Amino acid sequence: MINTRAKSGVLLFTLLALLSSSVYADRDDNERHHHRYVRDDRGDRHDRHRRDDRRDRKDYRFDSRYKLNRNFPREGYQVRTLPERRYPIHYRNQKYFYFGGVWYRPHSSGYVVVRPPIGIRVAILPPYYSTVWFGGIPYYYANDVYYVWRPDLNTYEVTNPPAAATSNAPEPPVMGEELYIYPKKNQSEQQQADDRYACHRWGVKETGYDPTQSPTDMSQSEVSQKREEYQRAMKACLEGRGYSVR
Repeated sequence: MINTRAKSGVLLFTLLALLSSSVYADRDDNERHHHRYVRDDRGDRHDRHRRDDRRDRKDYRFDSRYKLNRNFPREGYQVRTLPERRYPIHYRNQKYFYFGGVWYRPHSSGYVVVRPPIGIRVAILPPYYSTVWFGGIPYYYANDVYYVWRPDLNTYEVTNPPAAATSNAPEPPVMGEELYIYPKKNQSEQQQADDRYACHRWGVKETGYDPTQSPTDMSQSEVSQKREEYQRAMKACLEGRGYSVR
């Protein structure tokens, strides 16, 4: 009787051992398969990222005109969502969105990059732009678009390229890079425009230099010096109104 029980115990132990070995073997196989899948998936993602990088380079253009040297998405480039701080602008019964010098229109699958229509207005310029003078008028250039300041409306307006800009004439002198202004207190677009204009007027009063007017009776070095003084005044004024300026 005892021997029978012992034999049954040995048999049961053997069966459990075999089952355990099978379970562990299956688990090891699954783990190896999982790790192999992860490695393959990472490789696939890496290849996909490389393809996306190539696509991104294709979908962007490098704007070197007037020493701007910035990348912008090409016209026709589509995105599903827009940056949080984009500005909606209605113009002639059409809706546009503006962010960082790039203009968008609603599209069936999201939004598409477009050229802004002549005459559309925006309260602030792109973070990076070049100031060029044609015929005594300052034009603000970014992403193949020219803007002019409209003091009567306290805003910037998209305009046609100056005639001299489309000819074979040499490029005019380019002013130094403008200030980059970021609202730290979530000021509205209109508030940003009002604050910038108020600080502009104060800067002109303090320095005697107005970047929107053609400089007269001053050498290039004097203009550069006055411009630096004006920018320091603007920076101090805007920082006092709750902006980060650099």
